[in-house]
Amino acid sequence: SSIIVDELFLIYVNGQQLTSKINYNYVDVLTTILFVGVNGVGKTTTIAKLASKMKSEQKKVILIAADTYRAGAVDQLKEWASRIGAPFYGTEETDPASVVFDGLKKAEEIKADVALIDTAGRLQNKENLMKELEKIKRVIEKVTERSVDETLLVIDASTGQNGISQAVSFKSICDITGLVLTKLDGTAKGGIVLSIKDTVGLPVKFVGFGEKESDLIPFDIESYIYGLFKEWK
Repeated sequence: SSIIVDELFLIYVNGQQLTSKINYNYVDVLTTILFVGVNGVGKTTTIAKLASKMKSEQKKVILIAADTYRAGAVDQLKEWASRIGAPFYGTEETDPASVVFDGLKKAEEIKADVALIDTAGRLQNKENLMKELEKIKRVIEKVTERSVDETLLVIDASTGQNGISQAVSFKSICDITGLVLTKLDGTAKGGIVLSIKDTVGLPVKFVGFGEKESDLIPFDIESYIYGLFKEWK
């Protein structure tokens, strides 16, 4: 059995330096993490869970609500921010890029370590979304004078093939650095991890499997494959 596990591990890694760790920046520099993904995959909840996790690691985190399209998205993130006691920036203003600009200015004022940025999830209108994400990236580069540290794509693991096609679409419109898989209960659905890696060549950084703040864990390929293998036996 360990031979199969090793083989699967090699298939997953495929000669790349894959890391599930967040690419944090150095001392006194703001780390920026952009979240993308269609609506309903648990993007806002994922941001909150990650913020809570970072807070417990003594990092000062700010949540920025740049999903200005979905009704209630700003309020939802604001509600999460107050629940976990993290600073928040968001307005009902319609231009996401200027929300990001003002949010990052606030992040610098309060000397935040990390800015987690929520974005709209309309994949139907690729052209617009692409322009919007490019504009947001330019704003981040302008304010921080460096590029975005991470762009994480959030995917609902239970949607299987649909999740994989979302990954392909998003990868074609922006530079994704890693994936977060939500709603991963049991490893049966988890076969998606290997197929997504195979299709888009992106590492899974976190997996979410419930509603609580602690239900988001760094992804560990070895224990994942062992779990998968146990289910096959």
